[in-house]
Amino acid sequence: MAVAPHALAAQAGLAILRDGGNAAEAAVAMAAALSVLYPHMTGLGGDSFWLLSDPGGEVTAIDACGRTPAGLTPEAYRAQGMDEIPHRGPMAANTVAGTLSGWQAALDHSARHWGGGMPLARLLEDAIAYAESGCVVTDSQFRSTAGKLGELGDQPGFADVYLTDGAPLSAGSTQRQPGLAATLWRVAEAGPEDFYRGELARAVAADLERCGSPVGLEDLAAHRATVGAPLAMRLGGALPEGTLYAMPPPTQGLATLLILGQFVTAPASIGAESADYVHFLVEATKRAFRQRDRLVRDPDLMGDVDLAALLEPAALAQSAAAIDMNAAAPWAGPGDMGDTTWFGVIDGEGRAVSCIQSLYHEFGSGVVLPRTGIVWQNRGSGFSLDANHPRLLGPGRKPFHTLCPSLARLDDGRTVVFGTMGGDGQPQTQAAVFSRYAGFGQGLQPSITAPRWLLGRTWGDSSNNLKVEARFDPALVEELRRRGHDVEVVSDFDEMMGHAGAVVHHADGLLEGASDPRSDGAAAGY
Repeated sequence: MAVAPHALAAQAGLAILRDGGNAAEAAVAMAAALSVLYPHMTGLGGDSFWLLSDPGGEVTAIDACGRTPAGLTPEAYRAQGMDEIPHRGPMAANTVAGTLSGWQAALDHSARHWGGGMPLARLLEDAIAYAESGCVVTDSQFRSTAGKLGELGDQPGFADVYLTDGAPLSAGSTQRQPGLAATLWRVAEAGPEDFYRGELARAVAADLERCGSPVGLEDLAAHRATVGAPLAMRLGGALPEGTLYAMPPPTQGLATLLILGQFVTAPASIGAESADYVHFLVEATKRAFRQRDRLVRDPDLMGDVDLAALLEPAALAQSAAAIDMNAAAPWAGPGDMGDTTWFGVIDGEGRAVSCIQSLYHEFGSGVVLPRTGIVWQNRGSGFSLDANHPRLLGPGRKPFHTLCPSLARLDDGRTVVFGTMGGDGQPQTQAAVFSRYAGFGQGLQPSITAPRWLLGRTWGDSSNNLKVEARFDPALVEELRRRGHDVEVVSDFDEMMGHAGAVVHHADGLLEGASDPRSDGAAAGY
């Protein structure tokens, strides 16, 4: 079974499974398809993070995050009269794109451990077809383009691909991306390595130099995805016994574990869909984000920080006990916005993949490379030029990432892959979905469809208040306000709440999946 925020991407993964491919191969097919179908949220010019679960074996984490160029310092920005890193334009395209290295690492794992060997050309077949022949522009893409047209319209290469006569491609129209199709053909023939150390790398580097990006050919050649162990936390109490896995730094995977770790010791009186439930998770989020913002950065710069100690039951219980159930703690967090695609797949052998692939903001930096049709990310805009900031820009550094795919293996035999897009909303939505499904025993689809909340900002919103969907009981909303939350009611199914999805493999082999009605997605299985 496969789930993705665009139905055709889920079908691309399902087609690979039907042809005998494994979960990693299906995930690569989905990743490629989303790069074409959801170009405002993901693409070859971004980064990706993967969790892969071997039944009865280890869980593996793939970090396909690109670094800043070897010679990039804050002075490069100050020399151009910039006091901060811009969110758009060539100087926002300031980190290597790691996505394709993630595909390669996943396929290497597939070949070594899962008997994979399906040709890459087959895995990319659907994506190439949609890029060559065309695909329908989604409402999501149209809204993102129209809403950010003032920032994107003048960026190098953007208008040639994503505008027509200066206007966004309309929802329902057909979009063809011949440059991206040719690039995918090249990847299919030469492999993802070509993007970093081959003919494709030279074309990419030439375009980046021409538009004014600091990323060069040497930076591409130096990039490698890293494979290692994920963060892990034992569950129990308010959640079933088992282990929850998340990506380590530079991602905010720690935040998901901290929120749900506090929920493990939540008061027994908390009921599903109650004001107590929302209040507790919001307050747990504040505490988790303070830890995240204090600690998480390029792991090479974190020294001897012991993240495992934060996930010990005693530490989590102490944090949860400090939550005042009658009053909201003050909150003026910086917040982080972002557009992302999460997708997951579990094959018939129970091998599971949870993956997030992203450009960061909608269309990333807005820079579209003319020779390859690749949109370049702006993940490095999250660095600071302040010498005293924990995420100071420097040469060869990994940016902080909101991307945090999750995976749980429960002692009753269930394997659960789940995730969402949405900047700061990612760990919040994951906590809501998992606590509803695993903690309160709600159905998988109802757990995703149920009204959600968001503390902070996303999709370019500058406010840091608590946003709740209008489907919540008005009495619950008023109770949250009484406790001191600055509540803003948004639409019934608001895209700012993310595009969540999940797949569960049960001990008896049963598979179930669910996708978000806020997205264009689907769960597809056979």
